Amino acid sequence: MKPPILIFVACGLAFGSSAVSFAATVPHHLEPSAPRTVTVTESATPPVIRAGLLQSTLILLPVEEKVATVFGGDTVDWVFDGGHVASRFISIKPKVANSSTDIHIVSDHGNEYTLQLREISSEEDLHFDSKVFIAPGDKVARDKLADLPVFVPVAELDKVKQEAAAAKAAEAAERKAEESKAEQYRSQYPGSLHFDFVWDQKKAKEIGLHQIWRDDKFTYLRGQFQETPALYELKDKKGSLINFDYSDGLYTVPKQLENGYPYCRSRSLRYARTPRCVW
Repeated sequence: MKPPILIFVACGLAFGSSAVSFAATVPHHLEPSAPRTVTVTESATPPVIRAGLLQSTLILLPVEEKVATVFGGDTVDWVFDGGHVASRFISIKPKVANSSTDIHIVSDHGNEYTLQLREISSEEDLHFDSKVFIAPGDKVARDKLADLPVFVPVAELDKVKQEAAAAKAAEAAERKAEESKAEQYRSQYPGSLHFDFVWDQKKAKEIGLHQIWRDDKFTYLRGQFQETPALYELKDKKGSLINFDYSDGLYTVPKQLENGYPYCRSRSLRYARTPRCVW
């Protein structure tokens, strides 16, 4: 019966040795700390950020700022992630225990923030920073927050370029459509002109009237007038003064007229001409 006893003891020793080895390899349990704010000034030592092994710590710039660029001292043992969209957030994560490095952040307002990062899994206090708010300590840096950004993040710049290109393409397409429409209108416009008016050619020559015509919306009179005649429309055999635009001998009446007459009075000769036209 002795051999079984010896085997039992040996097994017990083996189990105890394994338990000790397993306990030695169990990692410390890290705990996130409550969010805190650190003040960064150019003249003071950079604040220390407590980071946990394989744990993410979120760094937040002031609400007025976005991250323009980030420089990390150790980009092998540490991960720095500012996201794919310009924002005020930076995530840091250590990959190696007991490592340390620094991080230098430049904001879109031109402020610069330097922080010291330290992995704390081997320390007695196992609380790591889960979220850290940055506050500028210098007056100049605080004043910059009220100014317009001086840097445009690359992602935002690409977005602006894409929007500008899209707007330019839309404008070109709209311009092309308008040109096509105008070209179509010009090609069809001559067919809408009607020269179906009659008038007293002799009286028209005296007053300076050369031509009268219309399209589907307006009536036109062209001539060389010593005095600009007023235009009247005949309604119930009575003359009614009408509105018109006049430029360089061309009358444009914003309606289709059936009949009427131009009227002018010579100040030097003091005579009235009322040539009557059927329009």
